Amino acid sequence: MEEKQIRINKYISQCGYCSRREADRLIDEGKVFVNGIPIQMGAKVSSTDEIMIDGVLLNHQEPEILIALHKPKGIVCTTSKKDSDNVIDYLDFPYRIYPVGRLDKDSTGLLLLTNNGQLMDDILRGSNFHEKEYIVQVNKPVTDSILRAMEQGVPILDTMTRPCQIRKIGKDRFHIILTQGLNRQIRRMCEYFGYRVITLKRIRIMNIHLDDLPMGQWRYLTPKEIETLKKLAEHKGD
Repeated sequence: MEEKQIRINKYISQCGYCSRREADRLIDEGKVFVNGIPIQMGAKVSSTDEIMIDGVLLNHQEPEILIALHKPKGIVCTTSKKDSDNVIDYLDFPYRIYPVGRLDKDSTGLLLLTNNGQLMDDILRGSNFHEKEYIVQVNKPVTDSILRAMEQGVPILDTMTRPCQIRKIGKDRFHIILTQGLNRQIRRMCEYFGYRVITLKRIRIMNIHLDDLPMGQWRYLTPKEIETLKKLAEHKGD
């Protein structure tokens, strides 16, 4: 039987090396070789092909890693070694892993990291409307009318934010549940109404909760959490 062929970026992602987008970047930079030849964007490969990335043979046997980190303030959600505060150096994990999305440098809370590139893509795909929940504190008392207006959608970054869920928990604090991940979205939403965010903490991504995980510590996701996460993140199609 002939080996099934799939697009190179998807193959790299399924091997747990990186996301499809990152794979596209590596291909574009000429760092991906298949059977000794630089591969072109969109080409297809199978498991019988020898794939080298940055001069290293792609490893199919690396165990799947899924961890939850309580990110402290000051840590940057990047894999770039150019930033001395990058989350990869902070964790010093023995396997290659990547942050699933990001929390800005001044924010804290739940960050998922994995070597499962396909799962990363599925979680981040905006069309899947996956929930992320935050606790926000702003610089002055917030009114119910402002929060209701914020729930309906805010014009930022040349678009209108999706309707979201907000619950007031103090004179200057509220819970917010988003289903999209625009750049510095919550901070920009608050700024639109004249508020400045003092603290921003993510407490949930889909079915994964921060709970009492101490600041700066991480844990492996449980098999049950992983099973549910994959079902929620499942995406059909190429």
